[in-house]
Amino acid sequence: MKKLTSQRKTNPFWWFVAAICTVISLAVILAGIIVFVGYLIIHPRVPVISVVDAHLDQFQYDIAGILVTQVNIVVRSRNDNTKAHASFSDLKLTLIFEGMEIAKLVAESYDVKKNDSLDFNYVATSTPVPLNPEQMEDVGVYLNQDRVKFELKGHVRARWRVGLLGSVKFWCHLNCQLLFRRSDGSYIPSRCTSKAK
Repeated sequence: MKKLTSQRKTNPFWWFVAAICTVISLAVILAGIIVFVGYLIIHPRVPVISVVDAHLDQFQYDIAGILVTQVNIVVRSRNDNTKAHASFSDLKLTLIFEGMEIAKLVAESYDVKKNDSLDFNYVATSTPVPLNPEQMEDVGVYLNQDRVKFELKGHVRARWRVGLLGSVKFWCHLNCQLLFRRSDGSYIPSRCTSKAK
């Protein structure tokens, strides 16, 4: 007596689905290898902004508690990438004294070449600012210590093209203190560089 054997054939649709999945998997693996090798070759670095110099040009304070100040700030945009230009946009910085916004520093979109930097010289002048009693006490302490403290906060959007890998974008946030000697207006250098997020 002969045994009957039956063979079930796989539907061609499932062969097609399996082929498509294989192609997609190989494409993802290949793209990952290209990105990894590109990163190792180009080794991109996030462009940064930083305060490289400053000067307290004016700090007038009268007995009525009215303050007028002028600060000169040099902000540097730096692109350490040796193989990619960087673009900066939406640069907005705020100079703050004792919780009060003294001035806004802004810039139009601009480019920085490979492995280069660009400096902006801002002159931030306040309108006469009335101080409350607590702020007047703080200013008195500053004058006695021969030090004046400001805060500089803000951000810039940095973008650079990494070869065939496409465009990379970051927000660079700046949040630091600027210290000056009241007697001669000189800047007391401190680290003031953006962090990427």
